[in-house]
Amino acid sequence: MTQTISVGKHLMPTIGLGLWKTSKQDSADTVYDAIKLGYRHLDSAADYGNEIEVGRGISRALADGICERDELWVTSKLWNTSHRKEYVEEACRKTLADLSLDYLDLYLIHFPIALKYVSMEKQYPAEWIFDPNSDSPRMELDRVPLSETWAAMESLVDNSLVREIGICNYSSALIHDLMSYCRIKPSMLQVELHPFLTQENLLRTAFDYGISVTGFSPLGALSYVDLEMATAGDSVLSHPVVKAVSERTGASPAQVVLRWGLQRGCAIIPKTSKRERLTENIDLFHFALTESEMDAVSALNKNRRFNDPAVFCEGAFNRFHAIYD
Repeated sequence: MTQTISVGKHLMPTIGLGLWKTSKQDSADTVYDAIKLGYRHLDSAADYGNEIEVGRGISRALADGICERDELWVTSKLWNTSHRKEYVEEACRKTLADLSLDYLDLYLIHFPIALKYVSMEKQYPAEWIFDPNSDSPRMELDRVPLSETWAAMESLVDNSLVREIGICNYSSALIHDLMSYCRIKPSMLQVELHPFLTQENLLRTAFDYGISVTGFSPLGALSYVDLEMATAGDSVLSHPVVKAVSERTGASPAQVVLRWGLQRGCAIIPKTSKRERLTENIDLFHFALTESEMDAVSALNKNRRFNDPAVFCEGAFNRFHAIYD
């Protein structure tokens, strides 16, 4: 069983499979298994470096008749080095070729960060550092207004390469600005959301504009421990509030946190390559949190952001670059 939310003119399944950090060797089988288990929403990105393998999994599932293409929702994202208008379509077509698809259901600006262009012949995906072989490798910014990038994204809709367009990692201020000039309004905002980072004002801003929201890293710290961006002690799954709901409902702590995300009116894209977790993460409709339980989980908020360019850009790419205040 699954549910959908409106994304522009289309309906998107609320539970998707996040493909960040899924290894190339696991991606095709993981995608195939997920589709076979009932997933109809895949969240990809050029930066993840596995779109060819993701495409193989999709193609295999379609060839085996598990579902039709129009039953799948496939999201991908424009990388930072392709923000100039002349490179947006090139980037989108590369993603489509890698995924073996004729169109994307949703294409997102991955970060509101424009980096200097890196040709695909030189390096793909381009990642963050402009020239890894430099004596002083670092990320290099490009002077590209977000309005230029958005206009090029709109052209992708005009040319039927993508059905819907949206944004990732935008603040409320950037959303207000975008809504003042867009011809096609963003249909989706994708941001980090979990009980330690509830982002109430940002969600309300998006919803007030009629923009749907997807929460990435919906389980919080789990995706960041191996990157040394979080510790096991940062996990919300062992919190007494979450464990109490788990005991009452019979659902696992992870299911409780994911269900909390859904009941906020958001889509979620948990990531796993383990078959048992794929099954668990989509099995969220046999229970519900009460209003008081929703409030108690939301009260765990401590504005703990794990995916913060102000932290990882300086540490890994030799340049401080904050996008959140």
